[in-house]
Amino acid sequence: MRAIAVGAFRADPALVEMPKPEPDAGEVRVRIEYAALNPSDWQAAQGSPDDGPAPRLFPMVIGVDFAGRVDMIGSGENRFRVGDQVFGRVPRANAAGGGTYCDYVCVPQDSAITAVPPGLPLRAAAALPSAGMAAAQILETAVFRGHESLLVIGAAGGVGSYLTQLASARDVRVIAAVRGDEHRRMTELGAAVTIDIADRPLGAAVRESCPDGVDALVDLASATPGSFAAHAAPVRPGGIVLTTRGVAAGAALPADVTGIDFRLEPTPVLLDVLAAGAVDGVLRVPIDIELPLEKAPQALDRNRTGGARGKTVIVL
Repeated sequence: MRAIAVGAFRADPALVEMPKPEPDAGEVRVRIEYAALNPSDWQAAQGSPDDGPAPRLFPMVIGVDFAGRVDMIGSGENRFRVGDQVFGRVPRANAAGGGTYCDYVCVPQDSAITAVPPGLPLRAAAALPSAGMAAAQILETAVFRGHESLLVIGAAGGVGSYLTQLASARDVRVIAAVRGDEHRRMTELGAAVTIDIADRPLGAAVRESCPDGVDALVDLASATPGSFAAHAAPVRPGGIVLTTRGVAAGAALPADVTGIDFRLEPTPVLLDVLAAGAVDGVLRVPIDIELPLEKAPQALDRNRTGGARGKTVIVL
């Protein structure tokens, strides 16, 4: 089968041929039709995966999100049948070479995989798992009940686009910090205020909108404790600051602000909820670009250098 893989950490991803996987007991094999790009994909290829230490086999196939059709069932009981349209996230990112930028992937039937409901296109389903589940769980972790203010750093990306929609649906006032002119798009997604941090200082812009500070910060971009702490400055006493980059523990945060290092916990139930929201029109799936498999290495590089907006979907 075709796959985008790396032969070693920090090697350039490339199109290769690999054996088609066979499902073990309790697994399904999915013929992938769409995969979606996440920042964790190129981070894993660099040797800094977001799921902690795990054995790595090379060539290591990139990717965790997928949508397609079940084409083989492993032995034992299984909740799926051949031909079912499914989408989900592989359980351990690239731990055994089983990524999703490829023609086939084997996934445990009791992991984060579920049926695609009628009315949800496969390309949209592929763009939901990691970013959508992260956004929904971030919202629950921050315990938003409505009418609070939320500053989102990196709001134009996949997680930020979903988080903006889900938060605004709960009457949370979202201040979207982006790079470049994203005002119209972020407003359509529900942001109350959009700040171009490449154009003006973040702190001054936030103070204009929230003179008393914001209730919470979700930082999807800062890679160092220092930058995370700087972004936390507009958060009022008693507030929450959350990062998806694992830098909260080392950040010098105010004593009266709670810092959280977020980790995604994927579930099929959450996938069902997100899919229902997309079908009902409550959740828009912001696909930025759609590319064939052979263009995936360029897409990874574009995402790594900060050029992506919304979700990138890879067609197989």
